[in-house]
Amino acid sequence: MESTRVDRWLWAVRLTKTRPDAAAACRGGHVRVNDRPAKPATTVSPGDQVRARVGDTTRIVEVVRVIQKRVGATDAAVCFIDRTPPPPDTSSAVARRDRGAGRPTKRERRVLDKFRTGEPEAL
Repeated sequence: MESTRVDRWLWAVRLTKTRPDAAAACRGGHVRVNDRPAKPATTVSPGDQVRARVGDTTRIVEVVRVIQKRVGATDAAVCFIDRTPPPPDTSSAVARRDRGAGRPTKRERRVLDKFRTGEPEAL
């Protein structure tokens, strides 16, 4: 059965930009393999679940194929299955004002404040 180091695999499938970045993420505790903290030399095999915090997002991927060398993006995409849940949709909860509408009036500001804090609007 094939296996490789997790830092090398993260770099090869393009989840991190450089291999030192992948190793630093492992040392910082931002990478878990099968829900266990991973050091850079932890081995990954097909079927393993890798959870890595990349930037501000946590990516959850399942290893399908183990590769040693960095490959193109299309080839790298077939080496894992992305199990990351979609981000929550927050676009509907944000109050928007029309561009060029000027500053809100005192009444509009109070309504906006109540909307942001979740208080029901008084009649």
